[in-house]
Amino acid sequence: MAEPDTDIGVEVAYATPQKQLLIALQVPAGTTALAAAEQSGIADEFDGLDIRAAKLGIFGKVVKPDQVLQAGDRVEIYRPLLVDPKQVRKERAARIRKQRGGA
Repeated sequence: MAEPDTDIGVEVAYATPQKQLLIALQVPAGTTALAAAEQSGIADEFDGLDIRAAKLGIFGKVVKPDQVLQAGDRVEIYRPLLVDPKQVRKERAARIRKQRGGA
C-alpha cells in the first residue's frame, strides 16, 4: 500500500459523442474518485458537466464518489442514460413481432 505522503498516478476520463478526453494526473495517496475528477479540471472542457451529480466508475465498474484510488486507476465519469434500456428492448421486440407477423 502507498505511503500517505506519496503521489500516485491516475487517469480521469469523460466522453461525449463529439469529444473524448483522458487526463493523466498525480494525486496524493488516499485521494477519492470524486476528488481526482474535480482536480483533473475535466469539467472545464465540457459544457454542463456536473461531476458531483454524475456517476463515477473505475475501469467500467460503478463506484461511490468516496472510493479511495489506487495507483493506475482510471476514473470514468458517466453520462446519464437518455432512454430507459428496458423500454428500448420492449420496443425492439414489438417491432420484430410486428415484422414477422405482418411480412
